Amino acid sequence: MRASRRLRLALVGAVALTATSLAATALAAPAAPASAPAAGGHSATREAMDAAVKSGAPGVVGQAKDIYGTWKGSTGVGDLRTGRPRSADEHFRIGSITKTFVATVLLQLEAEGELSLDDKVDTWLPGVVRGNLHDGRHITLRQLLNHTSGVFNYRDDSEFVRTYMLKDAFFKTRYDTVTLDQHVKYAMANKRDFAPGTSWKYSNTNYSLAAMVIEKVTGNAYGDEIRRRVIEPLRLHATSVPGADPRVPRPSSRAYAKLAESADGPSHDVTELNATRAGGGGDMISDAADLNRFFSALLRGKLLPKEQLAEMRTTVEAKGLPGARYGLGIAARELSCGVEVWGHHGGITGWTSEAVTTADGRHSLAFNFNGDWSGDSDAVIEAEFCG
Repeated sequence: MRASRRLRLALVGAVALTATSLAATALAAPAAPASAPAAGGHSATREAMDAAVKSGAPGVVGQAKDIYGTWKGSTGVGDLRTGRPRSADEHFRIGSITKTFVATVLLQLEAEGELSLDDKVDTWLPGVVRGNLHDGRHITLRQLLNHTSGVFNYRDDSEFVRTYMLKDAFFKTRYDTVTLDQHVKYAMANKRDFAPGTSWKYSNTNYSLAAMVIEKVTGNAYGDEIRRRVIEPLRLHATSVPGADPRVPRPSSRAYAKLAESADGPSHDVTELNATRAGGGGDMISDAADLNRFFSALLRGKLLPKEQLAEMRTTVEAKGLPGARYGLGIAARELSCGVEVWGHHGGITGWTSEAVTTADGRHSLAFNFNGDWSGDSDAVIEAEFCG
């Protein structure tokens, strides 16, 4: 398996849902080429986006921002039934990129003296993390954010899979609400992955717990705190925490998934879904422009004091992610040309997103595939920063 594929599978952020089945042959709909670049040129990026569509992704949208200005591109289709092309200004689900927003809020609370990242989970959520060797008295908030807690990933729980992720279940549960407490209960039904601090494994449960801590400390829903502390100050007009609302705001494309182990079968329209089953690990919606603005502001110290930004950027080895290290809700990777970028992958059924920026926040890229079974996201990143 290629490194890019392993990275995508490991950094999956949320859940699967479904809707109307579409014939696989619909993928043959003609794709419009990516839009023309701005002065500075992004021809390699355009070619990588077009290649993703040729490999099977329905469509791609993206935006890059650097010292030369802003470039926006789109290619492929946003609706397999009508052949409508994608538009560069679309909203889309960002999956696990949500984790960077949640980590930012928790670090802001630390900067305000409301908590410490060295606090034990049990300090804020007494008795919540218990069972099958899980023990919140021995897990720190920092270990939640950098995935060294050993807490089982609730999305791998067999009951959760049967209830929400199998094909037939999608049709029955795509509009159902799943609470953060339920996420944790699914996780606690399984043995922990390892003793806290002894290894690394990506777990969405970590960020369900982080969101619960935000709510316990502030007395407000974690989505409200993200809006108040990040979305509104940065004027991220396309960014939202939708809660149980299953819709994606317009303009947007349809989103597609195979809902099967193989990518050879029919595609299903999974645009409408209740993303509470992703919770603090992957429920948000945004667009490429907002994601670039967010990550640029974050890395330039506009959202966190120096101490907390340094904590966020303190990384640990991320086993299974070649070339990448994981900080607090953010990953660092060195590209083939030696450029280091910081950001996060986001996967939720029907959507695959990436948002990365250089360490100084001066060169950013965000993009989205409206399908989750094809397309090399790493190739697009390499093209933008190394091409």
